[in-house]
Amino acid sequence: MKKILLISLFLGATNLFAQQPQDSTLVKEIPTIKNNVFQQRQEIDALTKKLKNQNYTIGKQNQTISALQEQNNNLNAYIDSLGQLIQTNSQNIVTNSQELGTRIQETERQADTKISELGGDVEKNRLYWIIATLATLLLGGLIYWLLGKRIATSKTDVETQIRNTKTSLEEESVKLDSKLMQVLDTQLKLKDLSQSGKPESEEKDHSLVLKVADEVTRILMNLEVMDKNIKGYKHLKKYSESILDNLKAYGYEIPQLIGQNYNSGMNMVATMEFDDSIEEGKQIIKRIIKPQINYNNKVIQTAKVIVAYNE
Repeated sequence: MKKILLISLFLGATNLFAQQPQDSTLVKEIPTIKNNVFQQRQEIDALTKKLKNQNYTIGKQNQTISALQEQNNNLNAYIDSLGQLIQTNSQNIVTNSQELGTRIQETERQADTKISELGGDVEKNRLYWIIATLATLLLGGLIYWLLGKRIATSKTDVETQIRNTKTSLEEESVKLDSKLMQVLDTQLKLKDLSQSGKPESEEKDHSLVLKVADEVTRILMNLEVMDKNIKGYKHLKKYSESILDNLKAYGYEIPQLIGQNYNSGMNMVATMEFDDSIEEGKQIIKRIIKPQINYNNKVIQTAKVIVAYNE
């Protein structure tokens, strides 16, 4: 019995001395981890500032696009005015031709006695008038065709420039958001590692998770209005959704609110926008500004949404 007791004491002492070096190693690594977290936060702030600058550039480009659209509208109005002018000229030509024919007939009736002498001259003059009328019609048609072709070409160039500008801006936005997702994902992993040694009784810091959820939601909302063929679109959407799924492993839940019916009793901040495309009397959540975030079935952030309604 004494031998068994001595062996148990020996094994316990061995485990105690083995555990102490591991704890010492973990304590030494914590400052390095905190330093990495601080550097990553600085990188997030830099990327956020760059995103704001990009959004400002996008706003300027949108103003340029609006100006180009206004120019396009002016060209369309100019086309319409030219069409009306050509139509008026055509009507005038037809009227003049009819009047000319009437005058020729009256001249023929009045000059019956002189037909033998002036017949040749009258026929010649009549032929000249017909040739002039046909030439005028052909010239007017040619001018209309050339102007229409030139204006159509200008309109196509403006629309192409608008599409190219929009595509370029969206591709740049996708690149920046992809880099931001990588940084946020790294932050989450470092935060989980740094808190692994903390006691469960200590209050949990949700600030990083809230920031990650807000950024991922913003990116997903922007992707909803983008062309799905934009380079990097599918990768960014899949990456963003995977980050939201990973948050569930930390005890966080983000309810899907898009498309749900809204009522004033919901615990969220709503901005109402009229939309006649939805069913009359309906109120539907169409965009999320900030997501609702639950932690262990408790709301730690209320949602900010845009609600479409039709009275």
